[in-house]
Amino acid sequence: MFIDSVEIDVAGGRGGSGSEAFRREKGVPRGGPAGGDGGSGGDVVLVADDSLTTLSDYRYRRHHRGERGRHGEGSNRTGKSGRDVELRVPPGTIAVDSRSDEALGELLAAGDRLVVARGGRGGWGNVRFASATHQAPRRWEPGGEGEHRLVRLELKLLADVGLVGEPNAGKSTLLSRISQARPKIADYPFTTLTPNLGVVEMPDFRSFVVADIPGIIEGAHEGKGLGHRFLRHIERTRALAILLPVDDEDPAATLAGLRDELERYSPGLAALPFAVVFSKMDLHPAGTSPPVLDAPGAWGSYQVSAVTGEGVTGLLEGCWAQLGASRRAAPEGDDEW
Repeated sequence: MFIDSVEIDVAGGRGGSGSEAFRREKGVPRGGPAGGDGGSGGDVVLVADDSLTTLSDYRYRRHHRGERGRHGEGSNRTGKSGRDVELRVPPGTIAVDSRSDEALGELLAAGDRLVVARGGRGGWGNVRFASATHQAPRRWEPGGEGEHRLVRLELKLLADVGLVGEPNAGKSTLLSRISQARPKIADYPFTTLTPNLGVVEMPDFRSFVVADIPGIIEGAHEGKGLGHRFLRHIERTRALAILLPVDDEDPAATLAGLRDELERYSPGLAALPFAVVFSKMDLHPAGTSPPVLDAPGAWGSYQVSAVTGEGVTGLLEGCWAQLGASRRAAPEGDDEW
């Protein structure tokens, strides 16, 4: 099952308490304080792991606690700090405080780390309170409480090109043609129930990632159909390929409807560079003119057939050129690009 949003309860470990102790050594009748500090509590840390693709591990395991720090001991011995709890998540995960909606951070690449709940500080032992006028303090501190949060984890798949279209537009078939991905393909709507990623390998060691998003219908931004759950996954793409079946009776209206849904969900989606791709060209009558559509702002228009392979190479080369232009236009230091 594809899980792309979960809520977890996290808390850093409590810090260990400081110690009240005094030196007791032969020949040192007034050895003074010797109570060590408590150890710090363990943190709860998210770690990006590229072997994961969903957040399903946390659907039923909601509570995660850092280890408590050990108490301080005599002879100025500091307590052992608690172990951190590391939670493995897929790259592309965003952490949000559920109560305040504050964005805590995001993990974009394998190995990225994000502390979502810090452990408590260890308390001071009585040696910390010694002074010239107070040489035998009996004061010590308890350990501090760790941070406690409800954290919402949201997964946004990282892809270069997003395939967008109505149900049965041919997105899954095209993805299976251009990559090793094997999404479910059938002749009924909403065959794709979860996003699929595929790596496109081109000559000269070039490659990019394509995401197949479940079909978008009118009202998707309001929660209708399946596409609304996964629109977040194309927010991070660099370009969109909007598929229009060649047998569509009114492709201009279909294109306008899809772009309107993207705009209503997020203005940033509508601002992404897009190409118009007429799919299922194997259904187009032979000897007739190829379909043409006036799409202002599109970076390309293509006619492809995932069944015969017609036009697929041209589409991939166009995507590669557009991705190169997007990289050059990206602000310097922008990690998402």
